[in-house]
Amino acid sequence: MQYTMKQRMATATLTAALLFSSISVPAALAAQAGEVQSSVNMRTSPSTSASIIRSLKKGDQVTVVDQVNSYWYKVTDSSGKTGYISTSSQYIELKTSTSTPTPSGSNAVVKESVSFRKAASTSGERIRFLQKGEQVTVLSMPNSYWYEVKDGNGVRGYVSTQDSYLSLTSSVPGSGSGNSGGGTVTVPGESASKSVEKMIAAGMRYLGTPYEYGSNRNTTTTFDCSDFVRQAFLDGLGIKLPADSREQAQYVKDKGTAKTSWSQLKRGDVVFFMSYKGTKASAYSGINKATAAITHDGIYLGDGKVLHTYSVESGGVTVSSIAGTHWEYRMVFGGSAL
Repeated sequence: MQYTMKQRMATATLTAALLFSSISVPAALAAQAGEVQSSVNMRTSPSTSASIIRSLKKGDQVTVVDQVNSYWYKVTDSSGKTGYISTSSQYIELKTSTSTPTPSGSNAVVKESVSFRKAASTSGERIRFLQKGEQVTVLSMPNSYWYEVKDGNGVRGYVSTQDSYLSLTSSVPGSGSGNSGGGTVTVPGESASKSVEKMIAAGMRYLGTPYEYGSNRNTTTTFDCSDFVRQAFLDGLGIKLPADSREQAQYVKDKGTAKTSWSQLKRGDVVFFMSYKGTKASAYSGINKATAAITHDGIYLGDGKVLHTYSVESGGVTVSSIAGTHWEYRMVFGGSAL
């Protein structure tokens, strides 16, 4: 069957309409302009190992169409090419042209752009992106990962509890079983135990993430031990620990909380280990642990368990038992980083 020119045009128009209707661009970012502050690579995917499409220069104008995670924006450049660039303010400045009304009773301010979803899940449909500076009312905390909030237009939805996204100015009503201890969660000035639970919850989300020695601190696709510990504190509490285990050990030691026996540790403490020398206690006898080099660390969960990552073979981020294992013999000290 041969098509007339009019039929072909109608078909092309319908196809284009279907195509663009299937692309969901967040309304709040559909017209979000950005200006490049210094030269930055635009890549084919949100990873520093992805191929470079081009190098954006200072002063280039782009449109931010999505924020993939804390590290990457999906952008379109002036020529219509789409790729990914760093979210660092060193590289890009977002331009906002309108102000957001402040709702009565607001008790949180958005610190950086965050997904506003219909359900308390990363698979929940995104309503839009909340923008930096918006005021929202936090209605409840259904679990350790999500706040239920109401925006300035009265729309209800869910946002991440990660401290990098919201700054709370008053208490949050506790409602779900995931809100350990019940009652209210107060930020800032929340109890140490609640801070610990938020940090551990952030770390547990990465269970199974592959191990890579010397992993890139700007991605969460792989971790080595200190990178993982650092990310858990950063995601959960907005605290940026030093980048390697020895510096993290000094950071904890400077807090004055160091303990040399795992049985003295508290949930949420960072625990430090020396190099592996075997599975038997005798392999570590005679070693002065006060001068032993720190080569590994993890997060103590209580009950003799540590959350950490140490090898490809172990399956990446995992939970291990300390008592009666080489982890007990290798332990140098542990303590709170808070």
